[in-house]
Amino acid sequence: MADPGDAAGTDGDAATDASATDAETGATDASATDAEATDADDTDADATDADAGTEVDERRAAVQRRLEALIRENRFTIAVVFPVVGAVTLVASAEGFVPVPLAFNPLLILFGTLVMRSPLVVGLLPRIDRRALAALGLLTAYTYAVEFVGVRTDWPYGAFAYGIELGPMLFGEIPLALPLFFVPLVLNAYLLTLLAFEERTATALVRIPAAVAAVVAVDLVLDPGAVAIGFWEYLPPGDYYGVPASNYAGWLLSGTVAVVLVDLAFDRAALLERVRTCEFVLDDLVSFVLLWGGINLLYGNWLAAGVAGLFCLGLFRTDRYDRDLLRTALPTGRREDHDS
Repeated sequence: MADPGDAAGTDGDAATDASATDAETGATDASATDAEATDADDTDADATDADAGTEVDERRAAVQRRLEALIRENRFTIAVVFPVVGAVTLVASAEGFVPVPLAFNPLLILFGTLVMRSPLVVGLLPRIDRRALAALGLLTAYTYAVEFVGVRTDWPYGAFAYGIELGPMLFGEIPLALPLFFVPLVLNAYLLTLLAFEERTATALVRIPAAVAAVVAVDLVLDPGAVAIGFWEYLPPGDYYGVPASNYAGWLLSGTVAVVLVDLAFDRAALLERVRTCEFVLDDLVSFVLLWGGINLLYGNWLAAGVAGLFCLGLFRTDRYDRDLLRTALPTGRREDHDS
């Protein structure tokens, strides 16, 4: 005969097991519910982040469209009027025809430079990512560093001194806006190389030396004009319109470093595609040729002016600067007069 106590114990154990099973089931269901809720929250968060990212992208695209429209509507003013007026004003300042408050006014120089740089900046803006920012940041740091070394040690450009203040001077020695003057020159030379040589720039052995040569050629135009109007001077003056050969050895060094950093900054295929489709991205180079080529012409620096002419040929080679472009770039009123 079974012991009643054993039976009661058995029933108790069964009840305890059932309760434990129910508790475990409940806990499992609760955990599953919590997991589902967590997944739902994560999904909602991802969707919110995606929506926010899409909204940011849409805002950036809208701003980009407005900037591009602004450049297109004012191409002639930016690329032609500003550099021509700038060349006349700088020469007049150098020759004493402009009142002192306006002669070589640093604010006017910076403003004019910013306006002429705007097509390049707007054109490249869609290709500026973290990689580009990092490389261009290094280039900016290098620009300051090598100029400091040059001013203090006369290496690598030779002994030179600034004749005027090109805006605020960093530590009283070099222009704070120096990267604004130098980096776009390198970018222009690099972009022109990509467009002019097309498929041949697929290899770095062609692309890098060609772009470096273009950078040095830029200074064959810039330095004689800058010396002529007193932006800076070399001591002693060199044989090339006052510019010594050591300056171009320095530019060869700086140009190589700068071109390599620019080459690392961008995805070349994406950059080339952008340059091909953005018709105004090289307008800053047009401004450079008109400004410094014009100054060299006015001072009879014929060889420097001839190099500026070679850049004109390079720009024509890109098939984006012709009479039709001049007609479409003119302001509306002048365009109608030109058509009539």
